[in-house]
Amino acid sequence: YGGFEVSLTPGYIAVPGAGWLERGGCFVQPNIRGGGEFGPSWHQAALKENRQKAYDDFIAVGEDLIARGITSKSRLGIRGGSNGGLLMGNMLVQRPDLWGAIVCAVPLLDMRRFNKLLAGASWMAEYGDPDTEDWEKFLQRYSPYHNIDAEIPYPPFLMTTSTRDDRVHPYHARSMVKRLLDVGNVRGNELYYYENMEGGHGGAADSKR
Repeated sequence: YGGFEVSLTPGYIAVPGAGWLERGGCFVQPNIRGGGEFGPSWHQAALKENRQKAYDDFIAVGEDLIARGITSKSRLGIRGGSNGGLLMGNMLVQRPDLWGAIVCAVPLLDMRRFNKLLAGASWMAEYGDPDTEDWEKFLQRYSPYHNIDAEIPYPPFLMTTSTRDDRVHPYHARSMVKRLLDVGNVRGNELYYYENMEGGHGGAADSKR
């Protein structure tokens, strides 16, 4: 996740557990800088202009898994949502060669406009203020939408969002997919988009309740 001092601690997760581990897969949960796993300083190490450290940590984990023979690039899939979706967006544009597939859920991806949409203004202490020199100094470097390169092939990519998300506006997901469609360089044309009409930032709602 790598943000907002959120700690991802060990525990059983049903979907990868039953759907992946029990079929012989391997599941890794990196504790990268920006999270809270090792205290406040771990979070503060990846704030604002230091955000790239979180992405460098995640890349290092992927490279290590391959170096140790645990997996290969073609079999290494990654997933993240919300701030973790921003992480996934940056993994797509920064190291498209390292991943076999990416799932990006309810993400923020346009760091030029994030503070104008829904709860975005409350995240400037974490990311910076794009209406100041922060944009040119560092924010544009980790704004996935602004770093798509038409000359680079990207791995298979699934984007999911929610129409009624009241935290991260679905604009982020929609605009990123539109941009990827425009450049047309996702490997095998495997670009998928799913927008849930119900529920919110946390996922689907039961329409019967």
